[in-house]
Amino acid sequence: MSVMALAAYALSSGSGYAQLTMPSVAAGEDGKETKEVEPLVEPPKPAKPPFDLYGWIEAGITGNPNAPADNHNFGHVFTDRANEPLLNQMSIVAERVLDPNTTGFDWGFKTWFMYGSDSRYSKSLGLLDLATNARVQPDFWEISASVRLPIPSTDGLDLKIGKYQDPMTAEGGDPRGNIFYSHSYIFNFGHPGNETGILATLHVNKYLDLYAGINRGANASIQDNNHSAAFEGGFGLHLLDGNLTVLGLTLDGPEDPHNNHDWRYLNDITTIWKVTKSFTSITDLNLVYDTLANGKWGGGVAQYFSYAINDWLQVGMRGEIWRDSAGFFVSQFRANNDVIHFARGDNLSRSFPFDPSNLSGGKTTYLELTWGLTIKPPMPKPFTGLLIRPEVRYDRALTDQFKPFSQNTSDDQVTLGLDVVMEF
Repeated sequence: MSVMALAAYALSSGSGYAQLTMPSVAAGEDGKETKEVEPLVEPPKPAKPPFDLYGWIEAGITGNPNAPADNHNFGHVFTDRANEPLLNQMSIVAERVLDPNTTGFDWGFKTWFMYGSDSRYSKSLGLLDLATNARVQPDFWEISASVRLPIPSTDGLDLKIGKYQDPMTAEGGDPRGNIFYSHSYIFNFGHPGNETGILATLHVNKYLDLYAGINRGANASIQDNNHSAAFEGGFGLHLLDGNLTVLGLTLDGPEDPHNNHDWRYLNDITTIWKVTKSFTSITDLNLVYDTLANGKWGGGVAQYFSYAINDWLQVGMRGEIWRDSAGFFVSQFRANNDVIHFARGDNLSRSFPFDPSNLSGGKTTYLELTWGLTIKPPMPKPFTGLLIRPEVRYDRALTDQFKPFSQNTSDDQVTLGLDVVMEF
């Protein structure tokens, strides 16, 4: 069995930052102004409407000065095409959110339809997975229903049923919640993407959440490539008046095509610390292990810093080191549907032979450094927002044995990315 065939299923398809209150100024007994320091706690927000219909359009381009012959930015997934404009997403979402302030009964739902080039890597097995061979494809990123049940001596139990995005890692499929246009190695190769099943969240108290769920496995919905279930569980912590949150999750089960004996364990801990009103630190720890062929593992850490200079300008930085122990996870794929074919196990039949232009990076430790801006100019109605995000990214192989970039000819890569997100 080809390593590339197995690497495909490691691919997958954010982080919003709360605004904190500023210290207030009051008059002392002598009439002079004194500073009264308030806790850095987000003020209560008005309740969202029971039903919301919204969307966005994202388009971008990632320039590569090396101009690789195969037009691929190795190590990238959703921004994989070099020097080529992409219509990443045209998304429309219909949603009724659960009221975060109630411990009583409540219900909600979310339907998220997307048409764009991102669907090549976000699709789940059986749901529009081979609808087209084009670069731009349709997908339902989420079709789920939620219910909150009151549980005595707790803040309630949330149940989510259907197809939903996995909540682990510091990034998400919705570009509005991410700091950068490009994604981390953790998100691209160490993250399960989406699941179809049921996920329960018990709000034990204001400090602790417990997660547990059963699903069909990573990126599986109507079909499953090995007919085996997976388990997801973990915890969430809310500390320092909500300014420090920790989410630790694991997804465990068989993931390799036509193989229900070898298990894959995807583990992630994401810590978000709102240091001040303007400055946020995010740390993402990741470890993935597959028992196939004496064991394959990948993992590392990504550190993010973001600083809001004012209401319309934010600067960001991401540094990451991620190790692929056997060239099993980090890969690139030539054709638009190669990833989904490999995930289905189609490459194991003569009807879909292995394409030698699909590349693995080998046993490599990757360094990734990204710097960028988020610009938010005012927009007239009916548009609700505009994000412009230029970035500079540097990738390097820290091991000498393999040269993963530019069709296995270079040990480093510089890319210049720019995307525009229009919200409505």
